[in-house]
Amino acid sequence: MTDADAVRLTVDGPVAHIELYRPASHNSQTPAMWDRLRQIGRDLRGDVRCVVVTGAGPSFSSGLDRAVLAGSLPGELAALPETEAEERIAEFQAAFSWLRRPDLLTIAAVQGHAVGAGLQLALACDFRVLAEDARLRMPEVTLGIVPDLGGTGRLIELTGYARALELCLTGRAVTAREALAWGLATIVVEAAELTGATRDLTAALLSAPRAAATEAKALLLGATTRTAGEQLAAERAAQVRCLRGLAGA
Repeated sequence: MTDADAVRLTVDGPVAHIELYRPASHNSQTPAMWDRLRQIGRDLRGDVRCVVVTGAGPSFSSGLDRAVLAGSLPGELAALPETEAEERIAEFQAAFSWLRRPDLLTIAAVQGHAVGAGLQLALACDFRVLAEDARLRMPEVTLGIVPDLGGTGRLIELTGYARALELCLTGRAVTAREALAWGLATIVVEAAELTGATRDLTAALLSAPRAAATEAKALLLGATTRTAGEQLAAERAAQVRCLRGLAGA
């Protein structure tokens, strides 16, 4: 099985299921897997409304495969001209960032370890359903690098500056209950209930009309970067589009 094959996609009506499938390594990630994730986002069917991301085995994802970090990739990136190196990292980021698209509702179902790139993948999703045994870590800084897959912005949004900085600098593990209190988790359930709870959340999200759900997500995503007046204007424009859609105009 190639690394690309370790990202499995199944589509059931409006729901796409993405499973990381390297259970022997706790679903450690590689650039080939990121290429596959980026391709999935690019090729996803237009009728898909919800994306559920899971990991096979006891953990969601242990992060970047240590063999990659110890291999040639860091040196290759360091040797590239700065612009080219940043462009390559931008390709890695695109593997996760499409999960924030306004037309999609995305859920990470997390059990066991979600570390580094694993945590950043979960953070890229709109919702995180955590099993009681989930442990979240962002250890990149302790290894001499930084989180670069979109995780820093999401940590700030969800936990605030001080907690985000503490998690990044110490690399310590956050329990599921602590994650819930800090806003990193949407819900925490017993491990045996993880699949059912994720299914229930998916059904609840799909009950909202797609056009209105897309408009609402777009409004919320942009709220922190707009002025108060700009946000009011965006709400007005979105409402007019919704009303016209309901009227068939």
